[in-house]
Parts: sequence; structure tokens; C-alpha cells
Amino acid sequence: MSEPTTVAEPKRRGGKTIAVTLLVLMLAAAGAVGCVYVLNSAPARPLGGPVRFSIERGETLASIAGRLEELGIIRSSILLRGIARVEGSSTSVQSGNYVLTERMSARAMHDYLLSGNQVLKRVTIPEGLTIPKVAGLLDAAGITSADAFVAAAMEPGLMVEYDLPGNTAEGFLFPDTYLFAEDYPADGVVRHMIERFMAVLAEIYPDYMALSAQQLYDRVILASIVEREYRVPEEAPSIASVFYNRLEINMRLESCATVVYVMTEEEGLPHPQRLFYRDLERANPYNTYYAFGLPPGPIASPGRTALDAAFFPETTDYRFFVWNGPGSESHAFTRTLSEHNEARLLYLKSP
Repeated sequence: MSEPTTVAEPKRRGGKTIAVTLLVLMLAAAGAVGCVYVLNSAPARPLGGPVRFSIERGETLASIAGRLEELGIIRSSILLRGIARVEGSSTSVQSGNYVLTERMSARAMHDYLLSGNQVLKRVTIPEGLTIPKVAGLLDAAGITSADAFVAAAMEPGLMVEYDLPGNTAEGFLFPDTYLFAEDYPADGVVRHMIERFMAVLAEIYPDYMALSAQQLYDRVILASIVEREYRVPEEAPSIASVFYNRLEINMRLESCATVVYVMTEEEGLPHPQRLFYRDLERANPYNTYYAFGLPPGPIASPGRTALDAAFFPETTDYRFFVWNGPGSESHAFTRTLSEHNEARLLYLKSP
């Protein structure tokens, strides 16, 4: 009887193949993670100094990332774009001017560009300035061009949008200290100043929205005149009372500040050192020596003191006031023309 034939079992290669494949995949994954780690890490070589980096409005993330890679600020523009794509932030990068002092990882740069942590410039807008003068300060500070600011502030649609009276933002640009990014859009600056005005007005007179548009405008116009007339804050409510008392009896306001406005803003003349009687005769609706009632619009941007005085004037029977003269910051307030003339005589006699 012959011996049974032994058939050799086939070698089990399937398990080893899977194991090898898994190992290769693991190594590839580890390599990819390592590659991403390297690309996402900040380069070891430090920056030689601060780098100014500007992002234009509407610039694509691809362009921004490419320029950052070219400057050596990040290692990979592709990774920065990938992070933004995953997080849906490709269009959320803040335009403006940045100062970069160190190299960053792609993740850190992504978060930094979304933070809007830009270079800010401080500018102080004093009380009592007109739109062109505010524009000049902003231009000098490098925040926005004077022409662009004037155009934005003169846009009538802006006042409609804020439900405010008037055809321009004159009188509604609150004087304050502001921080703006360099080359900030002019309409954004105007909006910010208007919104600051509205916030302060709400603090002074919370029910201002209950006023008619004309009632609000009249108070802002009067506040702008008070702003250009008072020298010490304590007298602002008294000056406001004089103007309200005159309006009540249909008496001309006779504010020298309105004459100066006509000369400097309407006629483009230099600021006068003194006024002459011929200056008071200028036939212009803003000249309150010539026209009755309030001027057609504000003559400047009133601050908190003048606004407060216009909304809460002192209760008096004063109809006149006159500056006490050089060396003094106060005014003499009188009730009658004879008293006023006597106060003027005293001023003329003062040294």
C-alpha cells in the first residue's frame, strides 16, 4: 500500500501584507503630521526688526498668505489657507496696517489676522471745530484724507440712515480723543464720531428720540453757538439762557461766533482778530446780527458742556452778556440794554 501524498499548506501572506500596509500608512501619517508641525511652527531665525504689513480691503487670503511666506513670516502659505478654509474664515481677515515683530506659526498668524490688532493712531478733536477743520486734523494724523472725510461728512444719506436732522454731519461729529487705524475709511470715521455723539446725547438727555427732528436740530444748533461763545464751563448754561430768552421775544441772537463762521467758513477769510460794525452787517442767514432766529445749521461741533447747556439752560432773565475783557475768562450778564451798555463801558475802561 503506497504512502499518502502530503500536500504542503500555502503560506499565510495576507496577514503580513495588511500589517505592512498599516505600518506604511502609520509612517505616512506620522510623516504628514510631522510635516504639518514643521510647516506650522515659527522659523527659528528671528526677524531683524519690526515689519510693516498692510492688507488692502478686498485682498484675497491667497495673496496675503503668499506675501507672508515671501517675507519669511510663515513657512507655508498653503497651510495658512488650509486652516482658514477649514474654519470658514477666508474672507474674515481684517484689512489695515499691522506691525509684525516675530515670525509666527500658520495658526498664530491666522488668529492674529482675524483679531484686527492693527496699528492705531490717536487723534484728539477739540470742541468747536467745523467739518473742514476736523478733516485737517485727521489728515495730518494719517487716519484719512481731508477730502474724503469732508465728502463723507457732507453725504445727506448718512443723516437719513441715522435718523438725524440736517443735510450734513456738521454739529454731530462729537469732539473727543479717538483711536483709528491708519488709512481708515473716511465714512467709517464719520460714522464712529456720529455714533459717539448719539451715545453722549443719550447720557445727557435720554429722551432725545421723543423730540421732533426740528426740536433736536434747534438744540444742536444752539449748542454749537454756545460752544463758540463760552470761556468757562460754569457760564455755558447762562449763555444758553440768554439765547433762549432772546428767541422767546423774537430778538436777534447777535452772536459774534456766527459772524466769524460766515467770514471763515462761508467766505473763506482768515479768522479775524477783532470784528468791526461792517462785519456785523453781512447779509448771510448764518449771521445772527443780520437774521432773526437760529442759523440754518450748526456752526461747529459742540462738546458735552455746550450740549448739556442747550438741553438744560439756566433759568434767568438775562438778555445780554459781554466778555469782561483781556485777562478775564468770564462774562458780565445783564437784563436790560442800559445795564449791558454800562457793562460795555466798564469793559472799555478796564486796563
